[in-house]
Amino acid sequence: MLEKFTPNQRLLLAVALSFAFFVGYTTLFPPKASNGGDANMSTEIVAKQATTSLPTPSEPSLASIGDVKTVKTDTLTTINSKEFTLKIDTLGRISSIVLKNKKHGNKAGKLAELIPPTGPKPLQVRFADEALDAVAQKTPYSSNIDDVVLGENGKAEILLTQALNGVNVTKKVTFYSDGHYDVTMNLSEAKRYFVYLGMHPQINDEMMTVVGGMVYSGDNKTTIFEDGGVEGREGFNNVHLVSAFDQYYATIFYGFDAATPVYVERDINDNPVSYLEGTQAFNFKGYVGPKEYRALEAINPVLTHAIEFGMFTFIAAPIFKVLMWLHGLFGNWGWAIIALTALIRIFLYPLTQKGMVSMQRIKEIAPKIKEVQAKYKGDPQRMNAAVMEMYKKHGANPLGGCLPLVLQIPVFFAIYRVLLNAVELQGAPWLLWVTDLSRMDPYYILPILMGATMYYQQKITPSNFTDPLQEKIFKFLPIIFTFFFFTFPAGLVLYWFINNIFSITQQYLVNRQFAAARIIRHEAHLAEKHHEKD
Repeated sequence: MLEKFTPNQRLLLAVALSFAFFVGYTTLFPPKASNGGDANMSTEIVAKQATTSLPTPSEPSLASIGDVKTVKTDTLTTINSKEFTLKIDTLGRISSIVLKNKKHGNKAGKLAELIPPTGPKPLQVRFADEALDAVAQKTPYSSNIDDVVLGENGKAEILLTQALNGVNVTKKVTFYSDGHYDVTMNLSEAKRYFVYLGMHPQINDEMMTVVGGMVYSGDNKTTIFEDGGVEGREGFNNVHLVSAFDQYYATIFYGFDAATPVYVERDINDNPVSYLEGTQAFNFKGYVGPKEYRALEAINPVLTHAIEFGMFTFIAAPIFKVLMWLHGLFGNWGWAIIALTALIRIFLYPLTQKGMVSMQRIKEIAPKIKEVQAKYKGDPQRMNAAVMEMYKKHGANPLGGCLPLVLQIPVFFAIYRVLLNAVELQGAPWLLWVTDLSRMDPYYILPILMGATMYYQQKITPSNFTDPLQEKIFKFLPIIFTFFFFTFPAGLVLYWFINNIFSITQQYLVNRQFAAARIIRHEAHLAEKHHEKD
């Protein structure tokens, strides 16, 4: 049956069905959220038993893997700011960060907790010496401050100390109101140890989003470790930042010496666990919070590299910067998305125009093509040569509609990732009924408008169906897409809807152009016949 499709129809069908498949699959089978370990360990730390293999200088080992026992921890210090409440537990770890802005909360209205209840936590220290580590996991830290309130641009210096068997550990952590912190660690005696980044936040788990860990190192090299897909352990040097992230939030270490070894290892669920190898005197920086571009850039430009858009980042990153610039002009993310759509359509206009014109020309010569195919039905080689000659004579390229579409696919997926991963859209309103562009349209107005415009665009777009079944398949695509787009973020559906409006307008103009040309040719033909009679 597929051989009866034109090349452009086959490509459209493949793209449409592929898109429908991956959207449908990820809707029915969403990726599982990482749980970082035993669900019953919400306030506990793991400690190695004697059966756990010891790390060696050449081969560190993730301390939280293997047989474990648990140790109860309590809150040691609480830090409050306008944007968050942060807690440090008695083992010197950041045990909780709750964002106070309701826009970061879940659909039930619960405020966002960025530190998962299980698994390693930020600033957790494990020693290579098993005996020393066993003592460290039972010995509480002391703090110079119990509670502190940060001003709008304030900071608080917390001094955490731990006395072990002949070794004193000191962590001086300076917290800032923008969510980042500076760490200075000192050991009274040189011992091999590791500082853990902690597990990624588990706030959002939308379809087609990547969650896990990343390492940004060397000459702009980004390495992604997805949840459920980590095998073994990998070491890095010359690292600029290491991050554990979900759709909108990240836990990040940065600002350490280029010689600092960084390791990423799998946990019991094959999720990434990242840690740094410390020195007797060790300095680094950290951040836990939303991946908001301007906020990260204000702290340190290197942090903007924690915002990652997948394989089309090279296209998505500049598109995102243009979107932010447009937001600065319009002051509204919805209108910025509309303006971005207009700019992209202008940029792609030559390609889309070429594709539409090519499809119109193929439609016009379709009857002649059928005549040629019927004439040389028994000789495929002569038939193909005659068809190609017909295309050449009338300036119609059978691939003219395919190539422009193929070139637009990376742009579409780049925009898809931008609008799906931009935390800036959280809580961003557009019109009266759209109060949050990062969530689905509560009244399904945008998905229905998108489906209606897709149907109308399909209706005015030239087609050369020879099989009624083929035509039915294409007619059902707007319905299928509408169904899937019900759950999409409103910002992404808005983009697709506006893009359809531009496509309809451009197709309408092309159709009028060819209709006018047909009228002119028809009048010229009548005039010629009239002249012959005279």
